[in-house]
Amino acid sequence: MSQHQGRQREAKGDTPDRRHRRARGTHRAIQSIKAEHARDRTRLEIGADWLTRMSSSPVFLALHVLWFSFWIFWNVGFLGFRPFDPFPFGLLTMIVSLEAIFLSIFVLMSQGRDAQIAELREEITLQVILRTEEELTKTLHLVAGLYGRLGHEIANDPELDEMLAPLDAEDIEHQLARQIQEARLGPPKPGSS
Repeated sequence: MSQHQGRQREAKGDTPDRRHRRARGTHRAIQSIKAEHARDRTRLEIGADWLTRMSSSPVFLALHVLWFSFWIFWNVGFLGFRPFDPFPFGLLTMIVSLEAIFLSIFVLMSQGRDAQIAELREEITLQVILRTEEELTKTLHLVAGLYGRLGHEIANDPELDEMLAPLDAEDIEHQLARQIQEARLGPPKPGSS
């Protein structure tokens, strides 16, 4: 790049340092979504996250294996103690069922919040991609205009014409929805319309 071009870019504010700061800022913005939501959690949500992490650990599994084994051995008489919850272990069944209900609720709370964050990130990503597509289309228009000004003729290229056309996000959405629906229902049968 010549010094003249470099000065022109700097005059417009598009320096390598600025591009790097902009990229870092975008990365930080996307990362901070989860951090921001983590800061805004209630005590119940913090507890739900902690319980979810704990219940998915190997330690939790090992403790439950030991607990169930001890309970069963005690109550079938292997340890020589008088059974307090004889077979079919009604008390154990009730305790485990209650534990499962509460753990399920806490896991669903954590997953629901994570799903909201993921949905927000996805929407931001979509908006950035759509904006990038608009910028690329504008760049293609500028290049095509420069190409013509230099005295070159642009070939009749359907692919280029399609690239120069604005993106229709709604049309893409409808096409994808139709493809998903067709995949669920199977291919259309011959003779049906």
